Amino acid sequence: MKNDPVTSNLGDYLTVGEAAATLGVSRSTLRNWDRDGKLKPCRHPLNGYRLYSRRELDSLLKEVKPSK
Repeated sequence: MKNDPVTSNLGDYLTVGEAAATLGVSRSTLRNWDRDGKLKPCRHPLNGYRLYSRRELDSLLKEVKPSK
């Protein structure tokens, strides 16, 4: 697991609750988007929880929010 990017950079990833809050949606909505393939979460190597890349979420927010 030493070379696993998720393990070495956990600060770059958000939990389901944190990601949902960042996007302004419910946890259920986020899970539905996962099932529909709109987002691709990583899995925590030890507990299997879903983790979302901050970079991917930032990109998604830029796509849906109009620029000022």
